[in-house]
Amino acid sequence: MERFSEYRIMWILVFFDLPTETKKERKIYTDFRKKIISDGFTMFQFSIYVRHCASKENADVHIARVKSILPEKGHIGILCITDKQFAGMEIFYCKKETKAQPVGQQLELF
Repeated sequence: MERFSEYRIMWILVFFDLPTETKKERKIYTDFRKKIISDGFTMFQFSIYVRHCASKENADVHIARVKSILPEKGHIGILCITDKQFAGMEIFYCKKETKAQPVGQQLELF
């Protein structure tokens, strides 16, 4: 049995569009962004953050954390896909295709 499979390893994508008109709204935006970063998400594009998870169960934990900090206003989307699906993504910088950034090694303690 293969423990790490490209079909078992998951990626969580969090897409958000939050209001930033007032000072209070900008603080809410910044706090949300800082909280997801502190949970291991990294910026993929502006307002799109991704996190690598070893399993669907692990992904569910991080999705629950994001849901627990959702701001009252704005639009937030959460998408969970397999590593195989993520690897199939085509990434372009301007019109030039680029390679996806290599995934960092994750330390699993338990």
